[in-house]
Amino acid sequence: MAYRMNDHQAREVLAAGTHTGKLATVRADGSPHVAPVWFVLDGDDLVFTTGAGTSKGKALRRDSRAALVVDFEEPPYAFVLVEGRVSISENLDEMLPLSIRIAERYVAPELAQQFGERNTVGGELLVRLHPEKITGFGDMTG
Repeated sequence: MAYRMNDHQAREVLAAGTHTGKLATVRADGSPHVAPVWFVLDGDDLVFTTGAGTSKGKALRRDSRAALVVDFEEPPYAFVLVEGRVSISENLDEMLPLSIRIAERYVAPELAQQFGERNTVGGELLVRLHPEKITGFGDMTG
């Protein structure tokens, strides 16, 4: 039977495996934009990087509101939706260890350092989504 997740269960889903987050932002004309992102949890925040010139980078600099959903695409199906505001840093010293952590989650271990360094350059943004609301449901087929 479908159930609403508590905060602990939702964070476990967010931290599990290599599920890609789908990040929703608002374009300048008010239309929605959704893009996949690789992310990690860092304390209470969801952290990812993006280029300053990308649609999501531009949108987040203009409007800090964002939502990110992670879903399990196989039975029994589950999802977690995180809504909040972001803060952005261009500090490469702060970005490097988090870029490596993100890479460790999604690529082969021997590639994580290289991947992290590749994404820690001028023009990249370190984005922290500060959760204001977390909604999760599990066992959607129950």
